[in-house]
Amino acid sequence: MPNLKAIRDRIKSVKNTRKITEAMRLVAAAKVRRAQEQVLATRPFADRLAQVLYRLQSRLQFEDVDLELLKNRDVKTVGLIVFSGDRGLCGAYNGNVIRRAEMRAKELEQEGLKYEYALLGRKAGQYFQRRNVPIATTRTDLGQIPSAEEADEIVDTILGWFISGKVDRVELIYTKFVSLISSRPVIQTLLPLTPQGLEVVDDEVFRLTTSNGSFNVAREKVTSSSSEATFPRDMIFEQDPVQILEALLPLFIKNQFLRALQESAASELAARMTAMSSASDNASQMINTLTLSYNKARQAAITQELLEVVGGAEALN
Repeated sequence: MPNLKAIRDRIKSVKNTRKITEAMRLVAAAKVRRAQEQVLATRPFADRLAQVLYRLQSRLQFEDVDLELLKNRDVKTVGLIVFSGDRGLCGAYNGNVIRRAEMRAKELEQEGLKYEYALLGRKAGQYFQRRNVPIATTRTDLGQIPSAEEADEIVDTILGWFISGKVDRVELIYTKFVSLISSRPVIQTLLPLTPQGLEVVDDEVFRLTTSNGSFNVAREKVTSSSSEATFPRDMIFEQDPVQILEALLPLFIKNQFLRALQESAASELAARMTAMSSASDNASQMINTLTLSYNKARQAAITQELLEVVGGAEALN
């Protein structure tokens, strides 16, 4: 016969676990909202910067501009910037981006190119440091809600990495946010910049909403008018347009990097929300199963006691 006390203790333990997983789900949901607000807050600056760069592109032939960030050198070494999380309990988020980084490294080796990793996040650092791969730098103190200051500090290092000739191309490997239950690792070339990379396309903004007590994601298209207007031909610049471009390109790169950080953070938090929600559901199912087992065992114990009392009474008669 099952031990009733052991079943009660197990039910109590699972209920405590469910409280923890539900609390973690709600914390992740709150942080997803903050990440969403951050994306919306930084969008006006990003949109205006893209407008200015697009208009400068219409006045200049970028191929003829002698700027380090626009030079397409013969590629010998590629810098791979890998975005991962510092914590676990977020499903396959970290594993997917690490596998994508390894696949990209193998592709470069097959092309006869060298590569170096720059690892952002404790999970990627722990994984690759146990393997014989070239690692240029690691960073593990990033907040779950990315800030412009953190992006500026990292991008300054990347720019020095590229301008010094240590690498000839820089690629970002991060997780793009699709929905609360879906995200995918992507690769984006950060340096060198190309005219195509400066074109403005329709973008999407995700909004975390609630409906009937459950979380949902609404997406909306954001269309920029930067491609519809150019600088007037008779406009006179106080500075050389090349100097203006040289000052704006680092800002554009930092904005692109910050957006990748935001996408990664939102993907990690959404993955943690989904994982904790599944854990809470599993705990509820386990509690129901254990409760049923407890009731059956208790009923069996009562029946056994009744049989013993009846048997004793018959023996006395």
